[in-house]
Amino acid sequence: MNGESIVWIDIGALSDIPPSGARCVEIDDRTIAVFRDRDDRVYALEDKCPHSQGPLSQGIVHDGCVTCPLHNWVISLASGKAQGADSGSTQTFRVEAKDGRLLLEAGAFS
Repeated sequence: MNGESIVWIDIGALSDIPPSGARCVEIDDRTIAVFRDRDDRVYALEDKCPHSQGPLSQGIVHDGCVTCPLHNWVISLASGKAQGADSGSTQTFRVEAKDGRLLLEAGAFS
């Protein structure tokens, strides 16, 4: 442990995202898709499918994954990795829900 504390960015309320839904936030030159599953777990991925850069935020959330709306690639919300026979991954970011607020780790953007 290096003694540095984690800096978090408040990106909105958990209630802003419907269960099994997503919303996007713009940070620097990146679009981050923030997903909420039916059990209120939250995940953050760069809003680009590793296949053809499709908008993952517009995909269907299911079983811990999101299906890209362009070519049906299935991406793990936890790891960002393509599932099944597909390969590739999209960047993930640490996000937490605390007291009804969504907090995104700022370190990935410095």
